Amino acid sequence: MANQERHIGLFGATGVGVGAIVGGGILALAGVAFATTGPSAIIAFALNGVIAVLTALSFAEMASKFPESGGTYTFARKVLSVESAFTVGWVVWFASIVAAVLYALGFASFAIIFATEICMAVGWSTDWAMMSGLPSIIAITTTIFLSLLLIRSSGGGGDWANIAKVSVFGILIIGGLWAVLRQDSTETVQSMQPFFANGLGGLVQAMGYSFIALQGFDLIAAVGGEVKSPAKTIPKAMIISLVIAILIYLPLLFVITTVGTPSDQSVTEVAAGNPEAIVAVAAKNYLGTPGYWLVIIAAVLSMFTALQANLFAASRIGLAMARDRTLPTAMSRVNPKRGTPGVSVMITAILASVLMVALPDVAAAGAASSLIFLITFATAHWLSILVRQRSEDDPPPFKSPLFPAVPVIGGVACLGLAIFQGIAVPTAGLIATAWLGIGGLLFLTLFARSARLRDVSSIAANPELVRLRGSTPLVLVPIANPDNADSMIALADTLVPRGVGRVLLQTIVVAPNDWSPDLDDAPIARSQAVLRELIATSTRLGVKAETLMSVATEPMEEISRAARMHRCESVLLGLSEITEDASGSPIEGLLSRLEMDVVVLRAPKNWQLSERQRILIPVAGRGGHDHLLVRILGSLARRQNCEIRFLRVISSSAPESERRKAKRELQRLAGINYSGVCQCDVVVSDDAIAAVVEASKEAGLMILGVQRIGKRKLFGRFTRQVSGQTQCPLIVISRRS
Repeated sequence: MANQERHIGLFGATGVGVGAIVGGGILALAGVAFATTGPSAIIAFALNGVIAVLTALSFAEMASKFPESGGTYTFARKVLSVESAFTVGWVVWFASIVAAVLYALGFASFAIIFATEICMAVGWSTDWAMMSGLPSIIAITTTIFLSLLLIRSSGGGGDWANIAKVSVFGILIIGGLWAVLRQDSTETVQSMQPFFANGLGGLVQAMGYSFIALQGFDLIAAVGGEVKSPAKTIPKAMIISLVIAILIYLPLLFVITTVGTPSDQSVTEVAAGNPEAIVAVAAKNYLGTPGYWLVIIAAVLSMFTALQANLFAASRIGLAMARDRTLPTAMSRVNPKRGTPGVSVMITAILASVLMVALPDVAAAGAASSLIFLITFATAHWLSILVRQRSEDDPPPFKSPLFPAVPVIGGVACLGLAIFQGIAVPTAGLIATAWLGIGGLLFLTLFARSARLRDVSSIAANPELVRLRGSTPLVLVPIANPDNADSMIALADTLVPRGVGRVLLQTIVVAPNDWSPDLDDAPIARSQAVLRELIATSTRLGVKAETLMSVATEPMEEISRAARMHRCESVLLGLSEITEDASGSPIEGLLSRLEMDVVVLRAPKNWQLSERQRILIPVAGRGGHDHLLVRILGSLARRQNCEIRFLRVISSSAPESERRKAKRELQRLAGINYSGVCQCDVVVSDDAIAAVVEASKEAGLMILGVQRIGKRKLFGRFTRQVSGQTQCPLIVISRRS
């Protein structure tokens, strides 16, 4: 989060994890685990703890490499395509919101129990507790209240509540261990029998049901853009929060098993009869009524902190997606004083509130949330392998040990648990698929164009993204005249990410049909001279270029063949001039055959890209070349100090309202194509060509974007006339539609 101050230290980051992990999961899932596998639920939670630690190590490695908010979405955006990143972000955002829904409703239920017990103790009526819809009302009210707190404060860990609930769990554990020490050891051993109530299969099932009780450490990565010294703090906070959870869960499960049930019943039987209340029943059994109250207090605090942590993290995921234009850009607004994304927080809270009322099966939605988290955890392991392999020159500051064993074992385990979850609760897969379908439709209709352009701009500004995605883009540069070598090679180097992309310089020995090399070696000599000049120029400019020399009777066909064979991303062509009859030139035939982006440079002899370049970009409509323009402008801005001016010409007969609309549209278009500061001018004129020509007199470079569809010619009337009447260097860009 480049625009926010890092304000969360180790204590606060750990608080986010502890707030999300500790309490809610054990209270909700301990009974299910005991009913499924008996006392070996302790082993199930311990094994899940190992898997969670392995997953946290992969998360920590990537969070240290990409210390930004967004969690798994941010990791996917760096390594995968924008479409894949949206898919990951969309489902993780949903899963976090659904988790918030579950914790909000859980908080409401325990709050009602707490208040009812108080009323009964003092003799007040409890009829109000039977009011229809009361849990939803309390859940929604609490969600809105917490969202307002998150808007006013940049923190999100719920420190006081975390300390209180950990203290309560500590009392429950200490009291239970004291009771274990006081009872006969034979009773303790007997309570652990049968340890594997349903065999190995039951143990695996219990792991599948209860793994999500340890979910929450990933939320620390989701808010990573606000964490101080993220390379050190995030890994420590993740591991510490998991260690705290495990140190609470395992002793508590042991206490419940050994002293939490009547002597004539096993923990498996008690849990099967009332799985939701197993912790409260156990605490009451060995601590009496105070134990029951402690569990209720722990439940209220746990649900509250987990709700706060999930709202906090989900809003940051929404913020990261909005900044990448995969969600509405309004969600990217950050309060300049508080540093909080108010719009993202409120939209997240509103969605959670709507789901509390609209979801017909909250339990199935919760299972879908668990399934999504498990799949994204497996994805995170895979991404960590890709990042390690593709970041040899700039490795992550924190490296998980025993690579690649950690991500392989962790990824397989998470995927296996996800498969179990999908089989155990088929509705979960249907809900996840339906949400994914809604997201895909929204992406294609609302966000795809701007998100892809933003992605191109990010790559231009940060070439490492190309390496992380395993790509090596190639630009083909056919050069016949060494006088243009400087400008062509410099521009080619701008078109590809430096250090990652490749420049292929092509020279062609034009062989006549009756040519005999033994009798006339002039074509070879000319090409060799050009090739030597290209090598010398690229060396002088510091451009790592490859060379290609070929023999052909038809140069244009050879260029097209080379571009296809080498799978070039773009082709850079040089022209000394673009004349009125350019539509009939051989180059037009070449352009109709090229299936990749094309850039044509028309510039004076020995022209060079200057350190401070004034660039004029005439705009007329949406065009089909935005991706290429974004790439060029992003590269130029990264390497040079550019002044960008977008220009649109509108007829003098247009009403004032249309002129204002044109201005807004131009500013919007400029914002999509260029992320820096630029000038946007709407010129009123009935002669668009004359207006552009006049504006070009103050420019050092002009970029014209044209569409190229099928056999349509590249140089239309506007391009030819502007070229003929201007003196400044001209770049014509065309993206194959």
